[in-house]
Amino acid sequence: MKCAKPMGIAAKIARAARLAGVLVALAGCTGPVPAQVPPAAQQEVEAYANDRVHVGAERTDQYVPLLLGKRIAVVTNQTGMIGQTHLVDSLLSIGVDIVKVFAPEHGFRGEASAGEHVADERDQRTSLPLVSLYGKNKKPSPAQLADVDILLFDIQDVGVRFYTYISTLHYVMEAAAEQGKQVLVLDRPNPNGFYVDGPMLDTAFRSFVGMDPVPLVHGLTMGEYARMANGEGWLKGGVQCKLTVIPCTGYDHSTFYELPVKPSPNLPNMAAVYLYPALGLFEGTIVSVGRGTDKPFQCIGFPECTLGDYAFTPLSTPGALNPPYQGITCIGLDLSSYGDFYTRLDPGLNLEWLIGMYKASPDKAKFFNPFFDKLAGNSSLRKAVVEGKSEEDIRASWRKELNAFKDKRKAYLLYP
Repeated sequence: MKCAKPMGIAAKIARAARLAGVLVALAGCTGPVPAQVPPAAQQEVEAYANDRVHVGAERTDQYVPLLLGKRIAVVTNQTGMIGQTHLVDSLLSIGVDIVKVFAPEHGFRGEASAGEHVADERDQRTSLPLVSLYGKNKKPSPAQLADVDILLFDIQDVGVRFYTYISTLHYVMEAAAEQGKQVLVLDRPNPNGFYVDGPMLDTAFRSFVGMDPVPLVHGLTMGEYARMANGEGWLKGGVQCKLTVIPCTGYDHSTFYELPVKPSPNLPNMAAVYLYPALGLFEGTIVSVGRGTDKPFQCIGFPECTLGDYAFTPLSTPGALNPPYQGITCIGLDLSSYGDFYTRLDPGLNLEWLIGMYKASPDKAKFFNPFFDKLAGNSSLRKAVVEGKSEEDIRASWRKELNAFKDKRKAYLLYP
């Protein structure tokens, strides 16, 4: 599969219309496409390549010898699977000395809502101590690493800067460097790794949803990201940790990889994963992204919306406690079929929905909230939308920095 070059809005509309025969264009915003993708269109997108990809965790002969006789802390969650068995269970069964598990946002079993406090506890299945790396304790402390020789990191990422697992990786590497510990990353494919796009992080807006100077869609696997963080001096004080990466086999950056385990409660399928870079920005606005519905990160809307006719009512559910507009009907767009297929035809950060929803908002002064600039990694994207700039103009504003990042990124890639 060869990724298509970014197209203009007119080309996107023409291609979607040709392939699907249906297009809803409202205020410059591309709407839903049919649930059934025409067979001719299906031939234009390569199938998922899971059958030939082997993740780092599966390559036990490459890393288990490095663990034996060492005290291991595993940084992982529900995605750290070797086939049908969790990495922690697999290593315990062969006598690896795991002393504790560090868990990121959403917890070890991946059940906590976004932003929900995750407490330290013991895993009921293994009785191992679970230490949360979310909330006040985002970085392992010297005391927490005192009985550890190696930090074994295995978490499935989705390749988006504001998805906080890369921030956890950053802090783990930083703490390891400061305490003289080794970090061993078991790599996994980046499901959005077939393109690089979006604005770069302005470090004045640095936060846990954007720590390093990368674009919104960075195109790196966890292993590649770790190599770049080390090599570019992103860790505090420019320190470098002792890093080993166990790469995947059968994977490259043109590969479509279907996640076997949902990476967090509100990214339940590939449509949500593909739409997440664009729709995640709406969490800094008045727009609901469908948390508390059966289509989280696959629909957008708000109660007074005049754009689209898809109705949904968010409810408080496990993994989506007290979502925005709980119990209130929202009107907007169902993007689930678009996300599942058409995002792979035309890789790129879609800004049409953001521009369209802003135009449709009745009170534009209240459309954005302060969190938006942290998600965008700058204030310029918000200002450009408010000023009425086109998607093409906005893209042009970040192109120079994006191209410079792509050139720098090449030195750290593990896969073509």
